Formats: sequence, structure tokens, C-alpha cells
Amino acid sequence: MRLSINLFTTFDGVSQGPGSAAEDPRGGFTRGGWLMPYFDDGCGQAVDGWFRRCGALLLGRRTFETFASHWPQVTDPADAVADQINNRRKYVVTSSPLGEIWADSSTALGDGFLEDVARLKRVDDDRELQVHGSVRLARTLHQAGLVDIYRFLVAPVVVGGGSRLFDADGPACGMHVAQSTVTESGVLSTEMTPGAFENSLAPAVRDGQDVVIDS
Repeated sequence: MRLSINLFTTFDGVSQGPGSAAEDPRGGFTRGGWLMPYFDDGCGQAVDGWFRRCGALLLGRRTFETFASHWPQVTDPADAVADQINNRRKYVVTSSPLGEIWADSSTALGDGFLEDVARLKRVDDDRELQVHGSVRLARTLHQAGLVDIYRFLVAPVVVGGGSRLFDADGPACGMHVAQSTVTESGVLSTEMTPGAFENSLAPAVRDGQDVVIDS
């Protein structure tokens, strides 16, 4: 089972509070809700495609509670995303009990969750273990080198401060772009897989020509 990170992000890399100003004000963040002016049919189609690959969800506690406050109320049988979230197995990284909502489909993971994730990845399943939201969890998984697929909806907006997936403590890697499209409102939908970081090439001048050489 491959592990994918599926995130909404701003042009400057912030994934905190895409849905509303009140969604995640941690750290004094007041610019939540930045995605909604740009969320169009193309974004919806991209998210539907993400969830069609879902075998199980891996969530941080805050995202789990945010989902639990909303998705059980969405009972429209035509809503494929609601069906996936409500019925797929949910693994939640937390140090406290999960409560009654989704009790039959939720499993708490504690301090050793990275080992649990590595074990889940060894399950023979062509579907994915998917992280949605949960930026701090996603950052930890990235730093541990456990992520197989990165998917982003990149909104054409800059917000400044806020929680990001990539920071100075993360590993360097190259990315192979498997898919990339732009929606009508200008949101970049992209899917990438990680590879080796390369920096052996450098600019040079040879015979009066500007060239790139292997250094």
C-alpha cells in the first residue's frame, strides 16, 4: 500500500486553514479560508480522483475531529468523497481516545506510529494509505522518507505565515511530475513522486557558448 499526501496549499506553501478563517487559528493564523475563492469544478474533480485511490486514511487528531464534525452529516449517496471518508478505515495519530464517532472504522496510533505506518505500507493493496490535511503529520512522514506520492492543489494566493509541509529540517529530494493541470480558476493540480536529489550540473562557458556541464 503506497502512502500519499494530499494537500491544499497556497502559492507560498501554506496548508493551514484552507476552508475558513476559524478552521485552524493556531499560532495566531488569521488568513484561513484562502482556498474557497478559487475552488471550482476542476478542484472538485481532482479531489474526487484522489479519493478514488483511497484504501485507508491516515490523519492527525485535529483533522480527524474536523472531518468528524462534518462528514457524517453528508448522507448524499452521490457524494463519493463523503462515502470514502465515512466508510474507509481511519488511522489517527493521537495520545487520547477517539470517542464514539466512526468508532467502528477508526484506529488510534500512538507514539510508535511511524512503525505502524511502515507496517501498513507493507500490506499488499493497490489502493493508497492517504493523508489529507494533517500538515504536521504529513511533515513528519516526509522527514521520515515514508511518502510515495505527493498531490497538491496549489491556489494562486500568498498568505505569508502559516503551517507548511516543507521546512528547513526536511530531506532534499527531486520530484518527478506524474500529472499536472490548471483549473479554470488558476489552481494548479499536480501529482509528484519523490526521487534522488541531484545538483551535479553547473553553468559554464565553452567556446564562447553558455552551456551546462557535469561538475
